[in-house]
Order: sequence, then C-alpha cells, then structure tokens
Amino acid sequence: MSRWWTEAVAAFGDVVPLPLAALGLLLLATLVGAAWYWWPRWVPRRLPRLRMPRVRLRRPRLRWPFRRRRREAQEPVPPAVEPHDDEGIPDLPVAAFVSLADRLASEGRYAEAVRERLRAMVRELIERQVVEHRPGWTVSELAGAAAQARPVVDAPLSAAGGVFSEVWYGQRQAGAQHDERMRELADQMHRALS
Repeated sequence: MSRWWTEAVAAFGDVVPLPLAALGLLLLATLVGAAWYWWPRWVPRRLPRLRMPRVRLRRPRLRWPFRRRRREAQEPVPPAVEPHDDEGIPDLPVAAFVSLADRLASEGRYAEAVRERLRAMVRELIERQVVEHRPGWTVSELAGAAAQARPVVDAPLSAAGGVFSEVWYGQRQAGAQHDERMRELADQMHRALS
C-alpha cells in the first residue's frame, strides 16, 4: 500500500525540483490563509446577483520623519450617533430612536440607521414588558427571550437580528434596502404586538 505513494512522490520529485515544490506549497498556504481571512466578505450571498468585490489598493504615504505638517484648524467632527453612543439602550421613547434612524438614513448613514431601528424595536419590547432590560444580551439571546414570551414576534425580530448582524458583524456595506427592510420588520413587530 505504501509502495504506490512512494512511487508517486518519486515521480513527482523527478519532474518538479524541491525548491519549486516548496515555493508552490508556500503559495498554496498563502492563498488558503487569505481566503480564510477574507471569507465572509467575498462570498456572494445570493446567486442571481453575483458581484465581484471591490479591491482598493492604496499607495503608502511616505513622509520625511523630521518634518511635521501644520494642521489647519478644522471643525470638530461630531460623533457618529449623537444622543447615545454607548452599548446599552438609553431610556428614551421609541419615537426618539425612529426619528434618529430616519435622520441617519437621510444622511446616507445606513449602518447606523439599522442599529437605531433595532434599538427602537428592543425599546418597544421593553416598554411593552415582553422582555426585561439586560444590557449584556446579544441579538440572538434577545430574540430567543422575546420569542418565548410572545411567539408572534419571533419571525420579524429574528429577521431584524439577521440584517443587523450582516451589516455590523459581517461588515457588509449597508444600503437603503437594509434600512427599508428594517422599517418593514419594525412595522411587522409593532402590528404583532398590538
């Protein structure tokens, strides 16, 4: 049984020199490592709309180490989400989250709008006493607890958690379709709770 393997390796060694084989194995390991690192971003989600990922190559900026640039006086950049940038859900009404999400979507900041719409959904669940406020919960834990208390909110809340996870954890580029989908899911959950 080991004879065919020995003969195959010997035949390969006769054709391909050892340094070239080592270089080929190193190249293969590099390609597998790169594919493993960037896997979620370049795998298409839906087959009908296959798009190639955009590759941005940036030229390194070389500077003289002893020369410092004078920075012009710039206006301070406001934080990404002004009213609340912490991890928990602040004690604001649902309308405040929805208003902030609408404003962020109108500015083209769709990822932050998706996050605020999910926060509005969570705040509505807390106000209606479906779940209690626990800052350390993940989206899936929250959806599971809400589904146990009220099974009618399971489908819209799980779908909203999927959209949020795709945008924030999957690092997908958020667009108007994500914001519109979150609006629909928030409306479905609101109707289910009514």
